[in-house]
Amino acid sequence: MTLLISALITFLALRFDLDFNVDLTLLSIAIIFPLVFTIRGSFKRREKALEHLSDFISAVKTLKYFLVSNEELSPEQKLKVETMLTEINNRTLEHLSKRDNDIKLLDEDSHKIYKFVLDEDNLIPAKLKDRVFKYMKDMHESIENLHAIHTHRTPISLMAYCEIFIYIFPFIYAPTIIYNLGMSDGDWIAYFIVLLTQFILISLYNIQNQLEYPFDNIGMDDINLDNFKIER
Repeated sequence: MTLLISALITFLALRFDLDFNVDLTLLSIAIIFPLVFTIRGSFKRREKALEHLSDFISAVKTLKYFLVSNEELSPEQKLKVETMLTEINNRTLEHLSKRDNDIKLLDEDSHKIYKFVLDEDNLIPAKLKDRVFKYMKDMHESIENLHAIHTHRTPISLMAYCEIFIYIFPFIYAPTIIYNLGMSDGDWIAYFIVLLTQFILISLYNIQNQLEYPFDNIGMDDINLDNFKIER
């Protein structure tokens, strides 16, 4: 769409001899700087998400090892622990893959481990219980951090600002390019420069938009959540 608009504006500027000289430095600051800023922010958010996912799966696996290795628990109780932790793991990844901010079911699943430890208090030594609660804290902290990344992203106002200026850009850029070229028989050069520049801008915007939500497996650089399952 933006390329069609750019081509149309360039055609009209050439057709009606519209050209003027504008300092493009201001346009670079107005568009390139916010785009680069949002791309860097999205990339850092993706890296943080990977870090919290690694901490999450590590805490879940450690909880499993601590509880299942307790000889006081029966095979049925150990199987119950494994089932609960698998449910927490799957529920967390399912929550991240959907654009749903409701985390109530995940909280309920996470609370089952705490309730299990309290119910089986006489079978779990105090030292082991302290370790379990420590890794439960790490698990909950990772879940909350992932939920925060899932819910809060680049401010909508900044994204809208970048998109609006990308659409406005050809109206100023095309006549300026025509003025700078100053050629009567080189119309194709004006088209090439304007369309190429607009293609670069919209590509950067789309890259940022894909990095913005790294859990939906739509973009090429999205996080593969299957790599963070207990059973993989």
